[in-house]
Amino acid sequence: MSFFEPSPVFLAFIFVQRFVFFEVLGLLALLRVIVGQGSARIPAAVTLTLCAVAVFTTFAPALNLQSLALYPPLARLLALGGGMVLPVLTSAIFAVSLLLPMRRWRWIDAVHCVGMIAFLGLWAFTRV
Repeated sequence: MSFFEPSPVFLAFIFVQRFVFFEVLGLLALLRVIVGQGSARIPAAVTLTLCAVAVFTTFAPALNLQSLALYPPLARLLALGGGMVLPVLTSAIFAVSLLLPMRRWRWIDAVHCVGMIAFLGLWAFTRV
């Protein structure tokens, strides 16, 4: 590996951060909105909205939508803190539904926790 070659772990982290994390979390939030009951749907709906915004912001340049007035502030939000603020915030909002009694399909919380630990582990491994 030469000086200018990025680490494969770093490339994997960037790929997961941009093209996997929000899509999977949005799918889990959609499932929680559909099958959840009562107040368990609220954090899932907020998470689903934030995931949709993040996916839109990621794919807006490919769809030639970056000229919309909404795109620049959303792109800055997505890039905040090296791109880690929005994933952690969105995941924390979704984790609130873990504490609510009306949730169903508890395996959704297990998948969310394992995914978040893997994502944070991948991020930590890129920092070394």
